[in-house]
Amino acid sequence: MFGVTGITGNVGSVVASRLLDSGRSVRAIVRDEGKGERWARRGCTVAIADIFDAKALTEAFRGTEGVFVLVPPVFDPKPDFPEAHAVAFALKLAIAAAKPGKVVYLSTIEADAKETNLLAQHTIIENALRELSVPITFLRPAWFIENFIWDVASAQSEGVIPSFLQPLDRAVPMVATADIGKLAAELLQESWTGKRVVELEGPVRITPHDIAGEFSRLLGHPVRAQVVPRETWEALFLSQGMQNSTPRIRMLDGFNEGWIEFERGAASSRKGTTRLESVLQALIERASGR
Repeated sequence: MFGVTGITGNVGSVVASRLLDSGRSVRAIVRDEGKGERWARRGCTVAIADIFDAKALTEAFRGTEGVFVLVPPVFDPKPDFPEAHAVAFALKLAIAAAKPGKVVYLSTIEADAKETNLLAQHTIIENALRELSVPITFLRPAWFIENFIWDVASAQSEGVIPSFLQPLDRAVPMVATADIGKLAAELLQESWTGKRVVELEGPVRITPHDIAGEFSRLLGHPVRAQVVPRETWEALFLSQGMQNSTPRIRMLDGFNEGWIEFERGAASSRKGTTRLESVLQALIERASGR
C-alpha cells in the first residue's frame, strides 16, 4: 500500500495512476472526502488528512510501504515562512510515528540555495525530514512548464506573453508535471537507504523565446515574449494582492541570475521525455474548455 498526498493535482494524480497501473494498492490522502470519490471508484482506499494535521497524517501514513508527500504551494508566505515550519513540524511528527517504509518528498530545484527566496520553504521542510530515520528521497524538479497556463489568454488575445524570466534568450531548466509524477511513482517502488536527492528536468532547456515560438505555432498567429521590467515587479505583485513579494522576486532573480540551478547543472539531473509542445497544447485545450 502506497499513500499519495496531492492526489487531486497534476503531479499526485500521475503518481497514483502509475502505481495503480503497476498493480499497486494506493491510499488516496485528501483534505475532504468528496475529493477522494474519484479515486475510491478506481479502487483506492481514502484517508482524510490536512497537511498541517500531524495526528490525521499519522493515521494516513500508518501501514504504508511508502508515501508520496506533496505540500500545497504557498506563493505569498508570511515573513520567515511560518507556514513551512508548521508543515515541517506536522510531517516530521507523522512520519516518525507512522513509520512508513519510505518517503518520496516533492521538493524543488536548488532547495539548498544560500539566498533566501520562495523555494526556501522546501529547504525548511527538507532539513526537518533529514532528522528522521526513514529512507527519504528528495525529488527536486525544475520549473513546471504548466506554469505557463497563466500566459495562454494573453497569447491568444494579444499575441504577447509577459516574461519575468529574462533575458528572453536565457535557457531555463523546466519539466512537465507528467514526468515528475512518472518518476515519483518509479522512485516509490525502488529500495534505498538513508537520504538521497534526485534532480529532474525536461529533455531540453527552454527560453521565453521558445515558449512564444511554440505558442505561435500552436495558435496559428504570431506570439512574442515581452520582458516585464524588474523595477516594476514589487508594485505589480502588491497590486495583485500579495503581502510579501520579496521571496517571489528573489526566486525569479535566482533563475535569471543563475544561482537557482542543479548541483552540477544539466549534468546532474535526470531527464524527462515530455516535450514543450505537448504541454502547451494541453494547456490551450484546457483553457478553451476542450
